[in-house]
Amino acid sequence: MDDTADTPWKTDPDAPDTAEHAAGGEGADDLDQRVAAAAMRLAAGRGWRNTGLLAIARAAGVPPGDFYRRFPSRSDVLAAVSRVADTAVLADDAPVGPDESARDRLFDVVMRRYDALLPYRDGLRSVVRDLRREPLTALAFSRHFGRSMAWMLRAAGVEAERTGGALLVAGLGAVQARVMRVFLEDDSADLSRTMAALDSELRRAERWAGALRRRSGRASTTESPTAPQGAAEPAREPGSASTG
Repeated sequence: MDDTADTPWKTDPDAPDTAEHAAGGEGADDLDQRVAAAAMRLAAGRGWRNTGLLAIARAAGVPPGDFYRRFPSRSDVLAAVSRVADTAVLADDAPVGPDESARDRLFDVVMRRYDALLPYRDGLRSVVRDLRREPLTALAFSRHFGRSMAWMLRAAGVEAERTGGALLVAGLGAVQARVMRVFLEDDSADLSRTMAALDSELRRAERWAGALRRRSGRASTTESPTAPQGAAEPAREPGSASTG
C-alpha cells in the first residue's frame, strides 16, 4: 500500500479539487459517492487488499481529517458503497401495489440495488475475493450489511421491526450473498443471469418459509391445544410477508 507516501492530496486526475470540497461543504451522499467510486476504482486496479485508506482519500480528493471522521476503517468504506446503492433504491418511494406479492416487490428492490452497484462491479469483484483475508473487516461490515438488508425489506413494504424481523433480514442477506456471486460474473446486457438467480433464490426462500410456517403451526397446536384461535399468527406472519 502507499498510504504513507508523502505526496500532494490531488494525486488522481479524476479526483475533484479539494478546495472545492472543504469540510462541511458537501452533503454526506456526495461524499459517499466520491469515496465509493474512488475505492472501487482502486480496488479494481490494484486489488482490495492493496488499497489503503489514505490512498482512497487521495483518490477521492478528501483531506485525511475529513476522511477519518466519516470513514475511520475499511468497513466504513465498504459501507459507503452499500449506502450509495441503498440510497438509489430508496429514492424511488413508489407506493406498494395491492396486487404485488412480497416476493415480486423484493425482486424489484434487489434488482434495482444491483443496477446501482453495476458501476462498482470490477472493484466489488476484488473485494469479494480479498475480504476472506480480512475477517475483522468482514465482521465489522456485517453490521452495515444487516442494516442495509433491513431497509431493502422496508422498501419492499415489509417492516423489519415486526416479530421475526431478524430472521427476515438474515434470510434476505443470504439471498443477496448467493446472487452476488452471479452478479459479479454476469456479462449479459440486461443482467438476465442475475435476474434468473434472484428469482430462483427468492422462490427457494418462499418454500422454506412455507415449511417453517407449517411446522410452527403444528408445534403451536401440539404444545398448546387450548390456545385461543389465532395465537400462532405472530409466528407465521413474518415468513408470509417475506416470501409473498
